[in-house]
Amino acid sequence: MIEYPKYKKVLFCTDFSKISDCAFDYAFGIAKRDEAVLYILHVIPSPPPPYSIVYFTKEELNKIEADHQKELEKLFNDKYLNYIKDKTKVRIITESGREDDKIIEFVQKEKIDILVIGTHGRTGIGHAFLGSVAEKIVRRCPVPVFVIPCKDKTGPA
Repeated sequence: MIEYPKYKKVLFCTDFSKISDCAFDYAFGIAKRDEAVLYILHVIPSPPPPYSIVYFTKEELNKIEADHQKELEKLFNDKYLNYIKDKTKVRIITESGREDDKIIEFVQKEKIDILVIGTHGRTGIGHAFLGSVAEKIVRRCPVPVFVIPCKDKTGPA
């Protein structure tokens, strides 16, 4: 009989899309099975360089940031936390930067055992122009990566 590895730290990466919602079921299932800590990470992509400069006052920037934080908290709760009874083993993390870099940095810093991520499954032109965060992570990640394609793209079961 083959003994499967028991994971202590499971990282689930989300962009709050239906693709991510499909992968959540797997990440949550692994964490629950192994009584592991489930880290839910959202990386806010770095914005492209501005083509026109927009100035905000400090107060306006603080309001924008506070509103964005409230929206993120609502998304985390509505999409994931509401489905978890025991939240003592769940950690919510938000980072900013290039998605693949921030995810790999987090894996290394927190000594994650397995990473679960959804994929859009783009091919051809779509893949060439948009790339694949999942593919970049698989190529560079020092731990196993469980890549979940979302066949029906309807969200969590």
